[in-house]
Amino acid sequence: MARIIGAIATSHTPTIGFARDRNLSNDPVWRPIFEAYEPVRQWLDDRKPDVLLTIYNDHVTSFFFDHYSAFALGVDQTYQPADEGGGARDIRPLSGHAPLARGLATHLMAEEFDLSFFRDKPLDHGCFSPLSMLIDSSRDWPWKIVPLQVGVLQFPIPTAQRCYRLGQALRRAIAAYPEDLKVAIVATGGLSHQVHGERCGFNNTTWDLEFMRLLETDPESLTHLTHAQYAERGGMEGSEVIMWLIMRGAMGERLNRLHRSYYLPSMTAIATAVWEDAVPHEHLGNGVDEQLAGAESLPGTYPYTLERSAKGYRLNRFLHDLVHSEQRDRFRADESAAMIAADLDATEQDLVKRRDWRGLIQYGAIFFVLEKLAAVVGVSNLHVYAAMRGESLEAFQQTRNAAIQYGVSR
Repeated sequence: MARIIGAIATSHTPTIGFARDRNLSNDPVWRPIFEAYEPVRQWLDDRKPDVLLTIYNDHVTSFFFDHYSAFALGVDQTYQPADEGGGARDIRPLSGHAPLARGLATHLMAEEFDLSFFRDKPLDHGCFSPLSMLIDSSRDWPWKIVPLQVGVLQFPIPTAQRCYRLGQALRRAIAAYPEDLKVAIVATGGLSHQVHGERCGFNNTTWDLEFMRLLETDPESLTHLTHAQYAERGGMEGSEVIMWLIMRGAMGERLNRLHRSYYLPSMTAIATAVWEDAVPHEHLGNGVDEQLAGAESLPGTYPYTLERSAKGYRLNRFLHDLVHSEQRDRFRADESAAMIAADLDATEQDLVKRRDWRGLIQYGAIFFVLEKLAAVVGVSNLHVYAAMRGESLEAFQQTRNAAIQYGVSR
């Protein structure tokens, strides 16, 4: 069964990646940063986790305010470094552990944490800057990640208490995952800093050290502080440190501290820490999706799970893009060329060409992209419904109270 082997806390400033990329380990200003990460690297080399569940916030790079989520879980296989305006860093992409991410998603939703899920999004310095300090540049990443993006920039944001409770739910979700995995929880962000307004440049070392002490010994006390109180003590952007409470909630009541550092070179206090549970991690749960248990036995029913979404993602993306007039024009002009350009494989192309509506569903398409295809090729939703059941339109209409036809086309 999966188990949490320990936790890492780390700031995630862009300056960490800056120092790493320019090999400034011998510069007297930057040297303390490299020295702070050395014990973390050693712990990872010794304990060899399979997965780093990495809690971070995006900095208006891959996530914008047209759709802003409190908690967004990455369920992809690969994560590229993001271009934040000056070009992406020359660093290897990170491999994701999509099966674990899907398992956590199922468990957390059952515990009433309403997550969103993302794919095809690069990760910015919130994730890559600290992680890049944990390996030699010549090495591949020795672990996979599950990224959890927390929306802390546009208020309202999750409370400190909500973050702590999410961590507690994560502990149960990881313990319920059936594969034998070693998981390390990585919390990024903070410490004290403010990067806007007349208070720009604010720091508070006294609070930073107190926060780290309370996080270790009395995390419940930190859950009662409001966002304004966090901003007063640690700066407005420094209030992102509530993400560390997700990590702390995933750990046991008592911790063994293996490492802790603190350094304030300029705008942001940079800290690192490593903890393990003082009491061995217990196993909880059985990994069964209780909410969907039995649905697979319903005849002719295919729940659109994250697994099905992953399998049919490319196909669904292609069909979804028919909402754009230029994509519809390309498809009508040359179906095969449009599908080849979208990298659909032979099976997917065949299903679309034959308008095999039932086969498309069985393959992994969701109905609501099929009705977009139906609109483009000039058939109604009722034609699709009938084909799903293996009936003629006339026979299907006889099962309805009224013989109407409709679709999403005008």
